[in-house]
Amino acid sequence: MFTGIIEEMGEITAIAPSGDGWRLTVRAPRAAADAVHGESIAVSGVCLTVVGSTADTFDTDVMKQTLDVAAIGSATVGTRVNIEKAMPVGARLGGHIVQGHVDGVGDVLEVRPGAQWSVLRISLPADLAPLVVDKGSISVDGTSLTVSAVSAPADPSPWFEISLIPETLAATTLGIRAVGDRVNLETDILARHVERLLAFRAAPEGGSR
Repeated sequence: MFTGIIEEMGEITAIAPSGDGWRLTVRAPRAAADAVHGESIAVSGVCLTVVGSTADTFDTDVMKQTLDVAAIGSATVGTRVNIEKAMPVGARLGGHIVQGHVDGVGDVLEVRPGAQWSVLRISLPADLAPLVVDKGSISVDGTSLTVSAVSAPADPSPWFEISLIPETLAATTLGIRAVGDRVNLETDILARHVERLLAFRAAPEGGSR
């Protein structure tokens, strides 16, 4: 489990085929310094397992399903990524509960720079739109953020906006995002549970199991 508070920006330094997936080598000195085999590290919001490490890099396997559903599937050597190690028991929850399970991918539609912050508008897959609310939490490339605006329910092309302070722009890859870039999205786990509960409430009695 993660909090969406990015610890450092890393860089993919090698990509090698591994079965029908990839083995990634990521340069991230802070995370790699005490990385151990089998631990979880979120790479731009994707929870991955360490299978090897050096003083400043770690290796991890990425299965085909993850490559198909997450923006990491279009990564290349040199791609910058957000890095967060799993939250230790008893630590402060500075962001929100992030599982590292990507729900879908959005495209950056607009970047509006300001004097003190930038606003990003990002497309939202239609099936995720009901789970995203104004002032609610969302993880974008593993970064815990507050939704600052959201499209109307009837909008045929759903979107949401996030407002990024200077610290977020400097400390995460969101500061280098441009129109057309793809980003990983993870909605609030509480919203997903509510949606599932309501689906059962709406199901007709006596239905098949």
